[in-house]
Amino acid sequence: MRTQTPEQATRDAIEHLSTLIHGIKVAMMTTVDADGTLHSRPMWTQDHDFDGDLWFFTRAHSHKVEELEEDHHVNISFADPARERYVSVSGRCQLEKDPRRMRDMWSPALEAWFPQGLDDPELALLRVSVQRAEYWDTPTLGTSGPDANASHLTFS
Repeated sequence: MRTQTPEQATRDAIEHLSTLIHGIKVAMMTTVDADGTLHSRPMWTQDHDFDGDLWFFTRAHSHKVEELEEDHHVNISFADPARERYVSVSGRCQLEKDPRRMRDMWSPALEAWFPQGLDDPELALLRVSVQRAEYWDTPTLGTSGPDANASHLTFS
């Protein structure tokens, strides 16, 4: 059996996670509030190839951005019950205002939250650098319990 290099293992983890989350339109982002409590909210996912970072549009001056300025750790949860697929991703998040990337990732569906579109001065991106992912994707999830089927991916 051939041993994988760390780089190949990371590429394989990125490819597998990309397959797991593909097509899931909404994820739940959890941040840490100033008093240490966890705060979750739904976030519209971007339809692009996963390369190790997850991207979400946001308003530059929002409560979640305030939370992220204090603690960059986040958890992103994806669920696709129809395919019996559940994914929990942890990583570090930062705010970015890159007009080119925003233009490349923009879709008309985002106008529901950002009616001014790309001209909105509050428009920004959150970049989540994935560090670890856990997933459950077997049809036997209910028969042997969720913990028995958890698999892990680690990103360098």
